Amino acid sequence: MNLKEKISIVLNLLTVNKFSQAIHSCNKLLKEYPDEAYIYNLCGLAHQGNRDMVKSIELFTKALHYEPGNLAAKNNIANSFKHINQNDKAEEIYKSIILEDPKNIKALNNYANLKKKFNDFEGAKKLLLQALKSFKNEPNILFSLAECHQSLGEIDEAKNYALKILNHQPKNPLVHKLISGIVDHNSDESNLNLMNNILNSEDFIKFSTDQKTNLYFALGKAYEDIKDYENSFKFLKKANLEKKKQINYNLLNEERLFNNIIKVFDNIDFEKFKKKEKGKQIIFICGMPRSGTTLVEQLIASHSKVNGAGELEYLQSIIQNNFIDELKLNKQRIIEEASYEKNLLFETYQKLINFHNFKKNIITDKAPQNFIWIGFIKFFFSNVKIINCSRNPKDNCLSLFKNYFPSNDMLWSFDQIDIAKYYNLYLKLINFWKSKFPDSIFDANYEKIVNEPEIEIKKLFSFCNLNWEPDCLNFYKNKKTPIQTVSVNQARKPIYKSSVNSNKKYEKYLTYNSLEFIDVV
Repeated sequence: MNLKEKISIVLNLLTVNKFSQAIHSCNKLLKEYPDEAYIYNLCGLAHQGNRDMVKSIELFTKALHYEPGNLAAKNNIANSFKHINQNDKAEEIYKSIILEDPKNIKALNNYANLKKKFNDFEGAKKLLLQALKSFKNEPNILFSLAECHQSLGEIDEAKNYALKILNHQPKNPLVHKLISGIVDHNSDESNLNLMNNILNSEDFIKFSTDQKTNLYFALGKAYEDIKDYENSFKFLKKANLEKKKQINYNLLNEERLFNNIIKVFDNIDFEKFKKKEKGKQIIFICGMPRSGTTLVEQLIASHSKVNGAGELEYLQSIIQNNFIDELKLNKQRIIEEASYEKNLLFETYQKLINFHNFKKNIITDKAPQNFIWIGFIKFFFSNVKIINCSRNPKDNCLSLFKNYFPSNDMLWSFDQIDIAKYYNLYLKLINFWKSKFPDSIFDANYEKIVNEPEIEIKKLFSFCNLNWEPDCLNFYKNKKTPIQTVSVNQARKPIYKSSVNSNKKYEKYLTYNSLEFIDVV
């Protein structure tokens, strides 16, 4: 077997996300070809896929050692820096690539994605339009532009870019999913018909797992629009089963972590380590995903004194990298760090926040699963507010099952029973935090907000020490806070009640109905 054939095997492994096998194959190749830059680059991509960014940077750097002008390796280094939130380094590298090669489509797209990470959508669009001048019908660029416009609530523009892709790739499932999410199939069934044609075509059998998953989720949403709940659930079930083929997941890991968190923080004297840190005030909006966190953030971020940051990964990333070993908290490290005048968690978080260049002194962070880390927030931050969003458990679980969450932190979301069990783990942990900090956590209940918006929003603002601004009721018109979650289209509408008791439409198909949910304290 020659080198070209061996490299082809590695490329195939990377394509199907078999990163460990790709690493093994690359290591064997490097023994045969220790000076081959391309192999170091491939090996770096395999480690990047395996979420080992430090090793990937080392390998990409070696690729550059043997081939200093390798812009692909440079771009990959920047991507790895972006993954570990070393955003200034990533930005510097992207800029240098574009300066050397203004038509480098990968660097332009990746730099645009970095801009989107910091809610700089105008900056992202500028880079993407620059790429489009040289690559007019490039699907990735058109799709990124569609996402930019969708996040800003510019639905017509988003749809137009998506349709441009379909002109050249009429069977692209990801694009059909985007369109399905933004159109109302009651008034326009053309997208539904196109998707069914794809489903019945000879090409469908050749689709990857991800392609099938995206198409099934899109069909599930389309059939729900036309109130065909039987077909809707049929495709939602297919979508989740298809995704489960890709993953090896055990909910016990989550259970062990949550139990360990309760054990550790139950015995920590918080009063002993009170902080008086200076920095931007953070309003942490958390709870189960699909519990109303996006709605609550849009309400608060509509206030004149607030900047909405969206779902920031910073808190979890810092904690996991510094305070957790094999699903166990390092209590000694937590206590030790808290004793310092300046603590690592707060300082690193504020540094990352400052990269956004927010003009206001009050910032919202609405990463839902920050509910896991409330103990750390109370331990390491002083100037914060914590809001827990809640919703009818059955509606919440159904909404999770209906939406595609590609995040590795939500592998439990592709099985009804796993979703319900995870919900119970959330309830157990949030009840613990409430008992620990009874006056520090505000409950924002979705049903109460949609039934009595002004009353509940005033309570919410009072908790956040924000004066009432009636215009906040027009939150759906707020363009200063882009939305990059699956809730993007719902949050661009006025408050509506149609999602309340939505589980009733699917009641006979729901297996988690057999489970009891823990009562909220």
